[in-house]
Amino acid sequence: MTRARRLAWLVALPLSYHAAAFSLTSPDIADGQPLSLKHVYNRHSCQGDNRSPALAWRDAPAGTRSFALTVFDPDARAGLGWWHWAVYDLPAGSRGLAAGAGSPGGALPVGTQQARTSFGENRYGGACPPVGDPPHHYQFTLWALDVAKLGLAADADGPALQAALKSHLLGQARLTPIYGR
Repeated sequence: MTRARRLAWLVALPLSYHAAAFSLTSPDIADGQPLSLKHVYNRHSCQGDNRSPALAWRDAPAGTRSFALTVFDPDARAGLGWWHWAVYDLPAGSRGLAAGAGSPGGALPVGTQQARTSFGENRYGGACPPVGDPPHHYQFTLWALDVAKLGLAADADGPALQAALKSHLLGQARLTPIYGR
């Protein structure tokens, strides 16, 4: 193979071949798989432990200065959606969250903030779809951002956070487990 052909072949390879892709993983949840009762809400007729899952990430895009994590159910409220967790100002050096980090007394990195969920709380709120609904999709989305701090008001909610995230986005990684009852 000539040098020119080798160079053309290398350029044509997918970017993912050249560098690992930004990814979000968990020992507790998986794409398309049901959430366990550990991660289900514990009010409004739901009887789970309301514990946030352990999460890990790697290979953030170059220039990442902070992360945010959102958990959103797009199937709730006739397609309007429901915010289950919204964490932001995660330091750029962080590589995961321990199980229970979003629960009262959980350990979030210093400086990390939690926005108000659709439950009206600044903490993790597990799955709790209406009885009889088809399984809902719970989008755990990690956002790599180009700013160290978003500077949101203390009473910011999920939609306000999402609006801020879109203007600072470098990359996203997602896990989408399901849950129905």
